[in-house]
Amino acid sequence: MLSQDLELKQALAKRGITRRQLVKFCSGVLATLALPERYLAQTVAAVGKARKPVLVWLQFQDCTGCSESMLRSSHPDVADVVLDLLSWEYHEVIMAGAGGHATAILDRVVKEEKGKYLVVVEGAIPTGDDGVYCTIGGHSAMEIAETVCRNAAATIAVGACAFDGGLVRSNPNPTGALGVHEAVPGIKVINMSGCPHNAANTAAVLVHYLTFNDLPALDQYNRPLFAYGRIIHDQCERRAHYDAGRFVTEWGDEGHRKGWCLYKMGCKGPVGTFNCPIVQWNDHTSWPVRAGHGCIACAAPRFWDHMSPFYERVPNVPGFGVEVTAGEIGVGLVGATIAGVTAHGLIKMIKPVPKPEPAAETTPQQGREN
Repeated sequence: MLSQDLELKQALAKRGITRRQLVKFCSGVLATLALPERYLAQTVAAVGKARKPVLVWLQFQDCTGCSESMLRSSHPDVADVVLDLLSWEYHEVIMAGAGGHATAILDRVVKEEKGKYLVVVEGAIPTGDDGVYCTIGGHSAMEIAETVCRNAAATIAVGACAFDGGLVRSNPNPTGALGVHEAVPGIKVINMSGCPHNAANTAAVLVHYLTFNDLPALDQYNRPLFAYGRIIHDQCERRAHYDAGRFVTEWGDEGHRKGWCLYKMGCKGPVGTFNCPIVQWNDHTSWPVRAGHGCIACAAPRFWDHMSPFYERVPNVPGFGVEVTAGEIGVGLVGATIAGVTAHGLIKMIKPVPKPEPAAETTPQQGREN
């Protein structure tokens, strides 16, 4: 691993990355952050001159999907850029050390870099039965998170599980799983929700931190506004079909083949906030809706419980559109659609609705109400 004292421009040069490539990378990050080009010179200078901050990556109750998303990303290219932005000291998936050697590295970082290092947490933290459901090196996930996160400059919770417990917290949550901000309250945390997180957004957060020595503006769920500040429905390439009342009503029908709106097939785009339509996945190749599947609002709070069944339509939400903010959707319309409490006490946000009329017989205004 390159020396932490090495300036990033030197580290990048050692990997054959030119200034032109660095400028192109920073320009892409600014676009992701929704910052104007006038910050480009400042960003390039900050990234080039910054000392490599130490980062540790913890994994608890997870499927490793967020690690895979980060490590397999080519936009940005993790191998060429992201790994050189940081002194990546601890990550169980990719580090060579194991057992006592690995835990010794983590202990050293916490002691020697106290208050200066960044920590990424992937996976939920079980709190039931004294945290016995996830232990590493004889210590529970709760103990590790309490020590590592409280001594960090900031914590980045990546993925749905680290955000709010995700799948493992879904009803009936036998392990008592919680998200990072609930399990370790009071820490400086930024939530990169999604199942998995989008590596381009996480890289943008890291570059923002290097440039401004602070985290970007956050929403009410401690998610960065640049990534979660807009409703998916208003960014979707199928929005024009929605406005025109053209809906897919059966998988594989003519509308599906023509790329019509998937709202009637259960798409949760009207109540989800994420920048998937803009940043996309697989080197800006595609995203679920473009591929023909409805959004399941995987970045929404408790989406496994609140957004399922995934193929049932959200309740009527007339009036949403460009004039409605993400915050209003998040705490207003979605909250108003809570159907009630089931026999098991699970709050549901989705309820069955009558089967709609065929799309051909639906006017744009009717489509907005249906």
